[in-house]
Amino acid sequence: MTEHDALERKFSILFDWIDRTEDGWLTREDFEQMAGLFTAVARPGDHENRTALREAFGLWWQVLLDAGGADGEGRVGRRAFIDLMRSHVTEPKNFEHVVLAIVDALMRTLDTDRNGVLTADEYVRMYEALDIEPAKSAPAFQRLDRDGDGAISHAEFRTAIEEFYLSADPQAPGNWLLGSPLAPG
Repeated sequence: MTEHDALERKFSILFDWIDRTEDGWLTREDFEQMAGLFTAVARPGDHENRTALREAFGLWWQVLLDAGGADGEGRVGRRAFIDLMRSHVTEPKNFEHVVLAIVDALMRTLDTDRNGVLTADEYVRMYEALDIEPAKSAPAFQRLDRDGDGAISHAEFRTAIEEFYLSADPQAPGNWLLGSPLAPG
């Protein structure tokens, strides 16, 4: 798998995950549904992180629109999404305000004891709430726990996110972020 293929494959997997309506297009509704999945993980009174998650998903959609990715019906197709992920969403300013904002709010939400780490159970429960079954997220946890201490720190989580979105290395542990390794095809 070439470096170009690795990013292409990851962004295609991400497209499928975000396409909540499963119609082959991304719309504002898909991003709102993703925000709903993420905010449902937060405690009911956690208004700060719920708001941060909704805003970050809204900004992600807006970046795609502002970059001219939507067709005349306000939909973004797979090819446009992949291209805009490379050219706009992963641009440092946008990446920080969109993707890393989601990661930071999610980590604050899940780290209820404020110890700065996610246990395997917390990680698997989080991804189950995000529609990724434990059979995929449990092995991913092992890959993302880089120091082998039985927990994923905030730094390890951010590193995994950065690898998934930015690294063209097909062997990067962050490729396991959505629960399965990159496979040819």
